Amino acid sequence: AAEGTALGPLAEAQRLGGPAPSPILRLRGGASAQPAGGAMAEEVGKAFVQHYYNIFDSDRAGLQNLYLDMSIMTFEGEQFQGAQAITQKLVGLPFQSVKHEVITADTHPTGGGGVLVFVCGNLKVDGGENPMKFSQVFCLMPLQGGAGWFCFNDIFRLNYG
Repeated sequence: AAEGTALGPLAEAQRLGGPAPSPILRLRGGASAQPAGGAMAEEVGKAFVQHYYNIFDSDRAGLQNLYLDMSIMTFEGEQFQGAQAITQKLVGLPFQSVKHEVITADTHPTGGGGVLVFVCGNLKVDGGENPMKFSQVFCLMPLQGGAGWFCFNDIFRLNYG
């Protein structure tokens, strides 16, 4: 996997046409460098969520660049490890088109300079009119050398009832 493409902050923001990230994003991995209240975690988490669901909804195979071999995903109770296994699961899901609507995305800084992201939203598959509710948790960690972020943990569940 191309580790540098995971979410290099400046290049990714420019590629997506968004604003350049604040200088704090370049100070990877140090909790002492984060502003009070986890502003860095929120900025990274929100950018990741937008980036992740844009790729998921347009080209699921492109998600492989966001995971490493140590990454673990639990999808509806089934666990997968490594970028290739995770991507195979996501690409093999039984629908042709999908659209995520994020309702909430909450973030927290974690130990080791990571970012915890909890997402709730609606999911429409194959043009269906009735959205399904979903929840997803990501634990993002900085790449070695501070070149960007990768998804270390990913937990997905449909919400029933």
